[in-house]
Amino acid sequence: MDRLITLEPSNVVAIRIEQGQKCYGQLTLRNVMYTMPVAFRLQPMNKSRYTVRPQSGIISPLTTVTIEITYDFPQNSSLPVSFPYSDDSFLLHSVVVPGASAKNPSSTHDSVPSDWFTTRKKQVFVDSGIRVMFVGSIVMARLVKKGSIDEIREVLEKSDPSWNAVNSVDSEGQTLLHLAVSQSRPDLVQVLLEFEPDVEARSWSGTTPLEDAAGSGETLIVELLLAHRANMERFESSTWGAVHLAAGGGHADVLKLLLLRGAYVNSLTKDGNTALHLAVEERRRDCARVLLAAGAKVDIGNSDNETPLHIATALGDDNMVKLLLQKRSNKEIRNKSGKTAYDVAAEHGHTRLFDVLRLGDRLSVAARKGEMRVINRLLEGGAAINGVDQHGWTVLHRASFKGHTDVVRVLIEKGVNIDARDEDGYTAMHCAVESGNVDVLELLVKKGADVKARTNKGVTAMQIADSLNYAGITRILINGGAKRDESKRESKNSPAFGNKIGRRSDKEMGLMKKKTTRAQIVRGSFGQAGSPLARVS
Repeated sequence: MDRLITLEPSNVVAIRIEQGQKCYGQLTLRNVMYTMPVAFRLQPMNKSRYTVRPQSGIISPLTTVTIEITYDFPQNSSLPVSFPYSDDSFLLHSVVVPGASAKNPSSTHDSVPSDWFTTRKKQVFVDSGIRVMFVGSIVMARLVKKGSIDEIREVLEKSDPSWNAVNSVDSEGQTLLHLAVSQSRPDLVQVLLEFEPDVEARSWSGTTPLEDAAGSGETLIVELLLAHRANMERFESSTWGAVHLAAGGGHADVLKLLLLRGAYVNSLTKDGNTALHLAVEERRRDCARVLLAAGAKVDIGNSDNETPLHIATALGDDNMVKLLLQKRSNKEIRNKSGKTAYDVAAEHGHTRLFDVLRLGDRLSVAARKGEMRVINRLLEGGAAINGVDQHGWTVLHRASFKGHTDVVRVLIEKGVNIDARDEDGYTAMHCAVESGNVDVLELLVKKGADVKARTNKGVTAMQIADSLNYAGITRILINGGAKRDESKRESKNSPAFGNKIGRRSDKEMGLMKKKTTRAQIVRGSFGQAGSPLARVS
C-alpha cells in the first residue's frame, strides 16, 4: 500500500478566482482503510498565500472529509504567470491511528497533535502530488483571449458543475463566446459549444454572439451557432438583428447563410429599417442583390417612410438606384416630408439621376405619343437624350418602334446615339424593321445607321425583314448596304432562327401572316399591336 487517503475528484485543487469575492476551492479526502481510522495533515508549501480549513483531522474507515482551501488573491492584481496551473503545491501527511476515535475536524485549530506525523515508530505516508489549478471568470476570459484550446477544455472539465464556467463573463461584460467571436476563432467557439453555453447570452452592449459574428462576417462561426439553434431574429430590446448586421456590414456570404436557414428577409430594425435599407445606405450592392433575390420588398418605408430608393437617391448612388428600379421600386412614394425620390435627387443636386427618376419616364411617354414639343421641353429641362427606360430602350427606340418619323428626325439632329442597343441588343433599326415602319427605316439608313448590326442572338435587321416577308423593307436595307444572299444563308443556319425569329415565335409568325396583307406590311402598320415588342411600347 502506498497511500492511506485518496483525493476526490482528482489530485488537483480547483480554486475559483473572482474579483471582489472570496477565492477558494475544495478538496475531498477519502480514507481507503476498511477497519482503521487515519489521521491527516494538509500543509501548503506557501503558507502565506493559502489557508487550509481544517488543516488536520481523523477520518473514519471508508469515509470522507472536505477541506476548504482559501487563496489570498490581492484585488486588482494579475494572475500568476503559470495560470491556469500554479507552481504552488501541498503536502498531505497521513498515518494509521489504531484505536483513535474520529473527531469532527475543527475549523479554528488543529485537531490532531503534530507529533503524530513525526514519530519515527509510526509509518507516515507523504503525498506531494497535490496541484493547484486556478479557475473562475478571470481565468477563463484570459485563456480564451490567449487561445489555449487544451487548457480551456481542461479547466471547463475540472470546474465545479454548479458554477457553469462556460458562461463566464469578463470585466467588460463579454461572455466566452463573445470573446471567441471577437478573435475570429471558430475552433474556440466549437470547444465552448461542447460544454453547452447559453448561445443567447448578451454582452453588456446588448448583442448576442450570433449578432457579433454576423456583424463581423464570421461565416463559419455563424454556421456553428446556428447549428446550436441560435436565434436569428431581432430581440425586442435590440436595435438590429443578425440579418441587418450582415447586410450593413457587407457580409454577403453570412447573409446568404442566414436567409437559407430561414431568417426573415423583411424583418425590421428598431427604427423600422429593413436589411435592404441598410445595405443601400452602406452601398453594399452585393448584399442588396442577395436580399432582392431572396424576396426583399423594395417599397417598405422606415419610420420616416423612406424607401431604399429614397436612401440610394440621397446618396447619389447611380448603380443602386438602377438596381432598385429594375426591381420595380415605386418612384412615386413620398416620405414623411412629402418628397419623392426625384425630389430627394433635386434637393441633393444629383442631376444625373433626374432622367431615371422622372424625366426619362416623361420622355418615353412623349416619344410613344409623338409629342415633339414635350420632348423638346424635357430635353431642355435635363432629360438625357440617350437615357434608357427600365427595358433598356432609348427615346429613339421608342419613336422608331411607333413610327414617329418627325420625332426620329429631330432626335438624330440633336445628337442621339443612332446605334444604341437595348438589353437584348436591339437597335432602333431592328425596332423599325420589326414593326414595319418604312419611313423611319429609310430615315435611319439615310442618316448612317448600321444596317449590319446584330442583336444579342446574332440577328440582323435583314434577317428579321426576310423572315417576315417585308419585301419593301428588304429593298431599303439592301440599298443601305445589307446583303440579301448572306441574310438568307444565315437565316437557315443561325441558331436564333431555330425557335424564334427576332422576338416572335414561329407560331406567332404563322398567325400574323394569315392576318396581314402585303399592303399593311409596306405601309408599316403591321406589328404595332401584335408584336411582342408591344410589351415595352
